[in-house]
Amino acid sequence: MKIKILNQSKNPLPIYQTFGSAGMDVHANISNKIELKPFERKLIPTGLFVEIPQGFEIQVRPRSGLALKHGVTVLNSPGTIDSDFRGELMILLINLGDEIYHIELGERIAQLVIASVITIEWESINTLSETDRGTGGYGSSGK
Repeated sequence: MKIKILNQSKNPLPIYQTFGSAGMDVHANISNKIELKPFERKLIPTGLFVEIPQGFEIQVRPRSGLALKHGVTVLNSPGTIDSDFRGELMILLINLGDEIYHIELGERIAQLVIASVITIEWESINTLSETDRGTGGYGSSGK
């Protein structure tokens, strides 16, 4: 499948880092280093604009190494980029670590996963079918 992309950054297009990767790393498109203090959140531009086909979305997910080593993650994870959005892809990062983190031009800051979306219509009813679990919610299925 091909997805149309407009790259207004100096960074390469997102790519799969390995053959089995589900996500493609996306880069920061910034003119100056960005300081992200502990518990601070900022929108980081990518310089990318996409034309996602109807029936698909792009999910924005954290990079595991960035989260593990520095506590920097995508705040609304996974974020969703809808098929009718045509603005610049921006990544909402938060620093959950103890130290200031500096984001630099070209740094890989998140990953993008392409996923299919099913559109539904609600059917309003008066009762639901019975199951063994019933209304058991959080923690009801065990430890």
